[in-house]
Amino acid sequence: MSIFINLFSTLPWPMLEVIMNVVAGLGAVMLTYGIFLEAERHQDGVFIIASACLLAYAVWIGNKIFSLAMGGLLVGSFIEFVEIIFNKHHHSEELVEKYKNPKG
Repeated sequence: MSIFINLFSTLPWPMLEVIMNVVAGLGAVMLTYGIFLEAERHQDGVFIIASACLLAYAVWIGNKIFSLAMGGLLVGSFIEFVEIIFNKHHHSEELVEKYKNPKG
């Protein structure tokens, strides 16, 4: 019970802090959800949004390593998404076969 008293004793929280925590939570949930998506286009789109949310949070808290990681994920997902949109992202038959039959 004392944990709730300690948690809520600091109310009211500044609105920006609440918004940033919601954005970070949304980004974390979307990043996890994106892992389970099968279609690469949808997966990359979710990763772009999730990493942008988490990048905003990382910049807000001032964590350089987390910012770098989320920035890298954002750029990588965006590049792959653009490649898919412009039909430049292809998998060779050999890679598809290795994916379907990993034991060979």
